[in-house]
Amino acid sequence: MSDLDFYAHVATRCDVLGTGIGASSDAWEAAVGQDYIDDRGKGVLRRDYGLVELSFSDVKGPMTCFGISVQVHRLIHGLSVPTTLTAKYGEFAPRARFAELQAAIASLDCTVEPDDLSGYVHRYRVAESDVRIFVINDPDPYGDGDHDVDDQKVHQAGDVWAMHVSPAW
Repeated sequence: MSDLDFYAHVATRCDVLGTGIGASSDAWEAAVGQDYIDDRGKGVLRRDYGLVELSFSDVKGPMTCFGISVQVHRLIHGLSVPTTLTAKYGEFAPRARFAELQAAIASLDCTVEPDDLSGYVHRYRVAESDVRIFVINDPDPYGDGDHDVDDQKVHQAGDVWAMHVSPAW
């Protein structure tokens, strides 16, 4: 398995290591591990594993997950990935290319459709799962001219920025 397999799985199955929307914070800890930062608010909790970020709410009873984000853009800065993910998927590359992710999703018999192609980050939707994929279109949105298109240590057009799983779309 590879990091691309992980991204395609999340995009098509809406879970991380078998845990998804509606799961408790304890279930997530059991699946992904104990190396996280919690940011608590009134009735909400944001749990940050670095690559994976979770949103919880207690509006409908016990604290349950209502959103999953995979923050791919953070990897280019050397962010560590939870060991539970590297144990299953191997090492994660510093970037993921949208064209490769789209092909991996298609190999799982799912379709990626444009959702919003305006702006410097384009949004796509996996038709079968409703997962949103955000892709860098313009890595120099302010036109500063300081973006080196040959520098593979910075984000480039076509890089996946993030993926979001949410029943609220």
